Amino acid sequence: MATGRIIRIFISEGHDFKGRHGKERLNHTVASVSEVECVAGKGLVGDRFFGYKDDFKGQVTFIDEDAINDVIDSLGSENMDASVFRRNIVVAGIDLNSLIGKRFSINGATFEGSEECAPCYWMNRAIGDGAEALLKDRGGLRCRIVSSGEIRIGEFDLAVVD
Repeated sequence: MATGRIIRIFISEGHDFKGRHGKERLNHTVASVSEVECVAGKGLVGDRFFGYKDDFKGQVTFIDEDAINDVIDSLGSENMDASVFRRNIVVAGIDLNSLIGKRFSINGATFEGSEECAPCYWMNRAIGDGAEALLKDRGGLRCRIVSSGEIRIGEFDLAVVD
């Protein structure tokens, strides 16, 4: 068991980039919340991917705080907010890539790490030139929600269940 910390939680009701190839991004509001309900097989209540499609592998996304800070520092964007990364849960103290293909629980909710959030060219537009390359292998973790629960900002014990 490892101890981690949820630093920020973000939800957004709309997609800024999905389906927008060759078009300008949209600018949906991103809400920073202190807790969020995770619904098995559906996603985060209030988020754009809630109920998106059956067995969707990105019902929730995690990203490491260090990856965000490194990109911000490298690009000289000290005033940038973590919400521009378009990931749901910002964590510290957890090796996210080690959870690909594994089930794990946080505060009673169970997740299945489906794959890395591979950064794409939109990161350069949303964050700054070079962001896509800086996030290679650090873009975050896409997950399915296996059992429902509520997660909140603060420390947690990470239990890998298989």
